[in-house]
Amino acid sequence: MADISQIQNGEALNLSSKLSLAAKLSMPAIMAQLSSILMQYIDASMVGRLGADCSASVGLMSSSLWFFWGICSMVTMGFSVQVAHRLGAKEQSQARSVVRQGITSCLLFAVFASVAGLLLAPKLPEWLGGEDVLRHDASLYFSVFIAALPLLTMNYLGGGMLRCAGNMKVPSLLNVLMCVLDIVFNFFLIFPTREISIAGVSLNVPGAGLGVLGAAIGTVLAEVIVAALMMWYLLALQPDLRIKGRPRGSFRPTRDVLRRAVRISVPMTLEHAIFCGAQIMITIIVAPLGVVAIAANAFAVTAESLCYMPGFGIGDAATTLTGQSFGARRPELVKSFCYISVGMGMAVMTIMGAIMYIAAPVMMDIMTPVEAIRQLGTEVLRIEAWAEPMYAASIVAYGAFVGVGDTMWPAVMNFGSIWLVRIPVAALLAPAMGLRGVWIAMAVELTFRGLIFLWRMWSGSWCKNVKTAAAML
Repeated sequence: MADISQIQNGEALNLSSKLSLAAKLSMPAIMAQLSSILMQYIDASMVGRLGADCSASVGLMSSSLWFFWGICSMVTMGFSVQVAHRLGAKEQSQARSVVRQGITSCLLFAVFASVAGLLLAPKLPEWLGGEDVLRHDASLYFSVFIAALPLLTMNYLGGGMLRCAGNMKVPSLLNVLMCVLDIVFNFFLIFPTREISIAGVSLNVPGAGLGVLGAAIGTVLAEVIVAALMMWYLLALQPDLRIKGRPRGSFRPTRDVLRRAVRISVPMTLEHAIFCGAQIMITIIVAPLGVVAIAANAFAVTAESLCYMPGFGIGDAATTLTGQSFGARRPELVKSFCYISVGMGMAVMTIMGAIMYIAAPVMMDIMTPVEAIRQLGTEVLRIEAWAEPMYAASIVAYGAFVGVGDTMWPAVMNFGSIWLVRIPVAALLAPAMGLRGVWIAMAVELTFRGLIFLWRMWSGSWCKNVKTAAAML
């Protein structure tokens, strides 16, 4: 059976072995992504039972939270990709050094981001155009997540490094655990004490009745517990990376590791910041359309995530495969794994898009009892379903490019696509077509983005210097 050590050891891999290895790494990564999105789905459906205003409060802050979560996640990738390169080159001690330095650097960055977010929290809902009735809950929800950002960043770092080491199972299982814990915590924190009936037996269930605040606290508690377990496994049990029981090393970042991290992370971080800035602009475009549109947009975004998260899982596997092939100085494998992963991602997300088109009404029914929100959410989901294959191409190709440290041009491509296509088209269509126009703009932009990423992949420009760059490791 194909194994990632075959890349490191210079063994020949036929097409069957490559497909097997890509599938082997992709499946746990897909499960991890799906469980993470399922957690957001459950959060949204639980909050949806509280009414349109509570749903809109959460939806209003989603793009801003993605901004802060995303920039911290992108910063961790600068170190995780270096781990893949070092392990591919069979330099385990250097990989462990990157782990130590990554912990220090990412914690410091996350603390800074957390302080900045907390300073913005009181006024942010107002700046986003939220109605007065939404602002208090929206600010509170945002503040809870931002306060926990340093701990959440350790979850991103631990999971990223384990995946880049080829360990997809542990992050996947821990993400499933996080989903279960989130359900339990939310069940008791969101709703007040109440009676429920199970098989005709009436039970009195205690509850804190915290509403939107309870949803934030419950999710953060689940993520913090999993972050602790993720880091414990990385530092104490992961064979190539554990530092427990080994000679002590410095956690102080060195210039060389920081330089490489900056080269990888800065384009990704800027690209994500620009992308989330665009998402915030979309929120500003949607906000004047009313509470129903805000809530339907937020629920539809969460529901659509179930469709595209398999693409991100395959993208994670592509990063590992191209990254380790890069470190092992095997440029032919880099290209091959990129093509295989992109094809796999497009096939999976084409199927998921068809399922989403058919199941859109059921997905929205689960998330909210408000009929107007359900109908509008169903319509926009069916618009988006047509763009899923091309969205997959951009997601997975991006993951493959990141594995070899090629992040600058993909960042420019994402920036141009979303700001020069999605935002202008959404602003043009929203006044006449409402939320439907915003989602038509999104589908057009995602199709365009997929095409330009496929063009770059086929051109080969992203991997022309792989052999030279790998020799400099």
